[in-house]
Amino acid sequence: MSEPIVRFRSVSKTYDGVTEAVRGLDLDILPGEFLTLLGPSGSGKTTTLMMLAGFEPPSAGRILIEGRDMASVPPHRRDLGVVFQHFALFPHMSVAENVAFPLSVRGVPRALRARQVAEALSMVRLDGLGARRPAALSGGQQQRVALARALVFRPAIVLMDEPLGALDRQLREEMQSEIRALHDRLGITVIYVTHDQAEALTMSDRIAVFDHGRLLQLATPPVLYEEPGNAFVARFIGENNFLPVEVLGLAEGMARVRLQGGRELEAIPGESVRAGQPGWLAIRPERIAIAPVRAEDLSPAALPGRISETVYLGDSVRVRVTLADNVSAVVKRPIAAATAALAPGAEVAVAWEPEHAR
Repeated sequence: MSEPIVRFRSVSKTYDGVTEAVRGLDLDILPGEFLTLLGPSGSGKTTTLMMLAGFEPPSAGRILIEGRDMASVPPHRRDLGVVFQHFALFPHMSVAENVAFPLSVRGVPRALRARQVAEALSMVRLDGLGARRPAALSGGQQQRVALARALVFRPAIVLMDEPLGALDRQLREEMQSEIRALHDRLGITVIYVTHDQAEALTMSDRIAVFDHGRLLQLATPPVLYEEPGNAFVARFIGENNFLPVEVLGLAEGMARVRLQGGRELEAIPGESVRAGQPGWLAIRPERIAIAPVRAEDLSPAALPGRISETVYLGDSVRVRVTLADNVSAVVKRPIAAATAALAPGAEVAVAWEPEHAR
């Protein structure tokens, strides 16, 4: 395994001596990986990125890049490419001049500068637009200029702070693919900040989930989605059903739990789960099977319910089912599997495999 290219060691950031934006962060980032810092507003993800960039000094701890402590290294000496949400282009400069700016401040000769600018613009599919001003470009083109400027001096690490937040959905999805493709082609390390879970799952090698200044879980997208380490991650990443339960016992890696209606089920226990305590059973909507059924035909493994709402989503149907004690669960079915029988008021049975419940 490669040595980390970036290390955070017990890093904290406090404002006014009281407000803790980041708390005791330990994080290793590997060369060439696409790591996303994900969390709600105020979770500490952007502060973490700004400390790495050198725009914010840590209140405690150490940040190392390629083994070198960054405590006394100013931002312009860290050789990091940075892409901001609102592009931060110079309006009085042409596209080519904007892209050339990092080369100019590094004293790159004019001839070499022109060649590298042309290569960077070609890389982001902006050939022939170097003479234009940013105001003459679309939002997507301006974002590509900002990306070219961050890549033109060929940094080993590129930081991106919500770079697609100002774009509409279709353009944002196109840019997600382009950024990921550039990362794969260039082999650079990308550290990407977003609050968009779908964006993080789509683009990342690993995702670091933050909340209230703490790193709660660091994992690949499939592990984070299928095996959330705590209730916050389970709620924040994608959609989840949370059913109140009592934990009856733990054995052979499984928990036996009782739902409010009295039905006993098995699920994979979280690390803090203990027998005799209340808890939540989490199950993804797409992992729940649903079918119309009469009460007398109900399988012992299924739960009876009644459909209270059906929402058409285009590619799928979202069905809300009321179970015992007015506890509700959401089921998501592909549009091809939806039937007229899944209509409000219908009696149904729902079930899932124990390994898909936590």
